[in-house]
Amino acid sequence: MTTCVVVRKHDQIAIAADSLVTFGDTRLSSAYEANEKIFQVGDSYIAVAGTTAHFPVMKKLLAEMGDECKLGSRDDVFDTFTRAHQILKDKYFLNIKEEEDDPYESSQITTLIANPRGIFGVYSYREVFVFDRFWAIGSGKTFALGAMYAAYDAPSTARDIAELGVSAGAEFDKSSALPCRLISFPMTQ
Repeated sequence: MTTCVVVRKHDQIAIAADSLVTFGDTRLSSAYEANEKIFQVGDSYIAVAGTTAHFPVMKKLLAEMGDECKLGSRDDVFDTFTRAHQILKDKYFLNIKEEEDDPYESSQITTLIANPRGIFGVYSYREVFVFDRFWAIGSGKTFALGAMYAAYDAPSTARDIAELGVSAGAEFDKSSALPCRLISFPMTQ
């Protein structure tokens, strides 16, 4: 899986991810493949956790949505991912089944979004969260969350905290590894 994090502190936002891809027991490190887990659409940066098939699909799908891809608020993100769900089914043959008693069709995708307006998380049923401080997704998320929680109130930047979160995930999660890709930028008011 992965370790992906977003952090908001003072007027700075950061998004970061590890660089390991796994296939069952096989590890494909950045020495063998670029393994870019963060991509840009407009002024937003998006990190995706889950199957490696999600990365090229979501990058292409969101880019092709053009002006229909709006990620500046909770409602914008929800509307965009609701439209994306239909495209995933129609064009990319998404398997929507998880459990028999699921309340909604699953998009099978967990993602973090960072842009100058804030940090967001989107889960399988298109649940959208707006985070005030930080969050993490992927198999290394518990390690990342613990490290970022411990460091958040210390005198550090969003960039420092994001890097620490991914480093903790890479240290303790067998499906995450360095190097870390990190992007930071100022938040708009």
